Order: sequence, then C-alpha cells, then structure tokens
Amino acid sequence: MLDALTIAIGVAALALAAWCGFAAYRDQPTKDWHFIGMAVVTLLVLVQLAIGLVRLAQGEKPDEGGVIFTAYLLGAFASVPAAGLLSLSERTKWGSVTVAAGAVVLAVLEVRLHDIWGGTGA
Repeated sequence: MLDALTIAIGVAALALAAWCGFAAYRDQPTKDWHFIGMAVVTLLVLVQLAIGLVRLAQGEKPDEGGVIFTAYLLGAFASVPAAGLLSLSERTKWGSVTVAAGAVVLAVLEVRLHDIWGGTGA
C-alpha cells in the first residue's frame, strides 16, 4: 500500500475524531461542516480502497492474505459513513461522540492495514 496515503488517512481520521469530540464536549450534534469532513475522509479511504483492489488484481499479495486485507479495506471504507448515518438518528452530542468513535476506529484500521500489507511502502 502507499504509506503516505495511509498516514494521511490516519491523521485525517484523528483530526475528525478530535473535531467531533470537541463538538460533543460542547454538547453539540454533528453539523454540516462535520459531514463535509466525513466526506473528505471517506474520499481518501475510497482512493485507498481502489488502489488496494487494483494492486490485488495485479497479483500483489499482502503478507497476511488477500481476504483479510480486503475485509479490512471494506471495513475502513464503511466506518466513517456508518458513524455519520448513526449520528443523523441521534441529533444530540452523542451523535458527535459516535462519529468521533468511528473516526478513531478508522485510524486503528489504518494501522492494521499497514501491518497486513507488510509494513512497506510502494
């Protein structure tokens, strides 16, 4: 995988988590700006998903197997949008907490994806 992209996604996810965590601290639900932030993070993960699937299709093999790698790619892609949808149903500070938690999960998944691939860059 691309180390720079993985790091960018991890940093963006943690920034989103901090931003939504601060909103929760201030007793605010997710707002339009938070959804724009979620869209940016999701777009980065979509790029990673495409690159990962292309590299698998080209015959490259992750150290821990293609199935587990693909599962983690799909989980990473779904984590922030799923949290965003849940935050729409909970229009209190707990919606912001949900997005912050989803973003932290994404950051952890990025570390794991790096390990599954083999920890080396492209």
